[in-house]
Amino acid sequence: MTAPQPVGRRIDVNAHVGGYPWRHVPHPEPAVLERVLRREGIDAAWVGHLPSAFWRDPAPGNAELYAALAPHPTLLPAPCVRPDWPGWEAQVREAAARGAPALRVYPQLWGLAPGDPSLAALAHAAASHGLALVLSARFEDGRQRHPLDTAPDLQPAHVRALARAGTGAALVVVNAGREFIEETAWALTALEVARVWFDFSWVWGPPDDHLATLFRTLGPSRFVYGTGWPLRLTQNARALLDLLPPDLGAPALADAGAVARRAAAPSAFVPAAP
Repeated sequence: MTAPQPVGRRIDVNAHVGGYPWRHVPHPEPAVLERVLRREGIDAAWVGHLPSAFWRDPAPGNAELYAALAPHPTLLPAPCVRPDWPGWEAQVREAAARGAPALRVYPQLWGLAPGDPSLAALAHAAASHGLALVLSARFEDGRQRHPLDTAPDLQPAHVRALARAGTGAALVVVNAGREFIEETAWALTALEVARVWFDFSWVWGPPDDHLATLFRTLGPSRFVYGTGWPLRLTQNARALLDLLPPDLGAPALADAGAVARRAAAPSAFVPAAP
């Protein structure tokens, strides 16, 4: 089992730096993120490069990410790796060499269907290097989206296919609501769901109490702390925990550091032939 998160220690698995193509986001700079995390009592963050999600080749964005985070040791790089793009294996190796805890993956933006063999190959490579995979369900909901933002959301089937692929990868799903989380988790076996975690930045608190329901049914150990900065306020995640019903007490969330270490040694997984 994942070790309970130590009291007072928090890692934000869902933060970004950089601009967003569909609207202005204030303060996407690393120095501001570092100050915000300190204010919220968050010890470190897995940080992605927001523009890279929308570029055909994310490699230049990864170089920008490493350079931008170098002066900020509490901001850990989570580079974007596209497994259907030439040279992605080198990007995985570089991420491991630079001490990244995770890789960011956006199959819905790249037109990769659930079960695409390139996604399983990436998951296997990530596990072999001790890296988790972070998958974003969405960036904004339909009420906020620009008319040109026509990319679909991630599907629960994407996560289920990766969980069932036997790659040994640790999967972290962020920006997912209650329905997505339940549709994903309840369709997996106990062994499969043991390698999947969720942040709760998009889960409703009171009066709907979706987060309380999920903590009671799945257990808080299936969840990690994530804020969604800079597209969402960091205070939102703290407020969701503060507003939990008294019977849930202080939930023992999964330790993000332990989640990253759950990546298995190379397994017998063999990627499908192209």
